[in-house]
Amino acid sequence: MRTFVPKKDELEKKWWLVNAEGKILGRLATEVAVLLRGKRKPQFANFLDCGDFVVVINAEKVVVSGRKEEQKRYYSHSGYPGGLKDKTLKELLEKKPEEVIRRAVWGMIPKNKLGRAVYKKLKVYRGPHHPHEAQKPLEFQF
Repeated sequence: MRTFVPKKDELEKKWWLVNAEGKILGRLATEVAVLLRGKRKPQFANFLDCGDFVVVINAEKVVVSGRKEEQKRYYSHSGYPGGLKDKTLKELLEKKPEEVIRRAVWGMIPKNKLGRAVYKKLKVYRGPHHPHEAQKPLEFQF
């Protein structure tokens, strides 16, 4: 018996539309990461980009449990001494809610060339409108 290896040209890419309104951040991020990697497809290969494009709308209406809004912190560093900056989840949700979902999904995909290619297929928007109507994304329910 021979092992099936999909060809890059044979892989079909779909567009999925995910509504983040009322969804828990971590559960939403895991579902999006699975769609981006293509792990639910029968022709999945961990060394190929088998995943689909994902459009997330209503990023500002994502929910977290407990006191995470005040306690969870996001760090960034400028590269200079004393250049460490931090923001709470609440501050980031007010200013850039798209970034919260992007960072959650980035934590769930591989940190290599393949992961960066997969990550580029994620499109996150603050409100209910997005510029990808021409692709006719399928509604994803979980």
